[in-house]
Amino acid sequence: MLTDNPELYEARFPDTDRLAGRWAEDCLRRHGAGNRVLDIGCGTGRDAAHLHAAGRTVVAADLSEAMLAHARTHHPGPDYRRADLRDFDLREPGLHEEPFDAVVCLDSALLYCHTNAELDGFLASCRRSLAPGGLLVAEMRNGAYFLGRTDLLDAPAVHGFTWQGTTYTSTTTLSVDRTAQLLRRTRIWTADDGSPPYEQRSAWRLLFPQELRHLLAAHGFDALDLHDGPGPRTRPAWQEGDAPGGSADRDRLHLVARLTRDD
Repeated sequence: MLTDNPELYEARFPDTDRLAGRWAEDCLRRHGAGNRVLDIGCGTGRDAAHLHAAGRTVVAADLSEAMLAHARTHHPGPDYRRADLRDFDLREPGLHEEPFDAVVCLDSALLYCHTNAELDGFLASCRRSLAPGGLLVAEMRNGAYFLGRTDLLDAPAVHGFTWQGTTYTSTTTLSVDRTAQLLRRTRIWTADDGSPPYEQRSAWRLLFPQELRHLLAAHGFDALDLHDGPGPRTRPAWQEGDAPGGSADRDRLHLVARLTRDD
């Protein structure tokens, strides 16, 4: 539904203040990242365009052709390319492109790596894409939040909004698949234009902070920041000047890691 309709996605999840992009740029500045950045899982391109406007050279990649077409038209500046975050190499064939100084992966995109092999594929791709000392900046749901908590699982979440004269309502139910370590999501869309209901199913991998540290270390990364907020999707939301927190207890997880070896 949203993946194939980028304008509808931006209407459902507005970010007029470019909070996610500003947070990512703050992380890059604070840790001294170089100028060349890859935004993997870039979606509609809003965050990549903000990083470009901040003066960075940005390559932005997504698996959805619809998202990329929207990004090129509505958020120009970055070099948009198609790639699967589970296994990618964004170097153009025949060109001697410099490695990236940072990889940015926001809004739980990393958690579409459902298996250990897919997570290894993502981190191995990041490692071969980055210059020594390069950064990985990511923002995602926090698997640890679901240890003993059910508030996000107890009842469906209902959201409504109007776009181009049509009112859309989404009813979202979350459940935890403990065997697969996945947060499964079923979302039913209805609209007042007479179209039939549409069911969307997806899932995120639930990663725990110490598990993530272990995975990062296995691929040559050192976690510099790993905390639950403040961030672009927390309440209260991150603001300029906010320092990283010291806990990892709430429902979002924020990561900055440095590549310490590239063997």
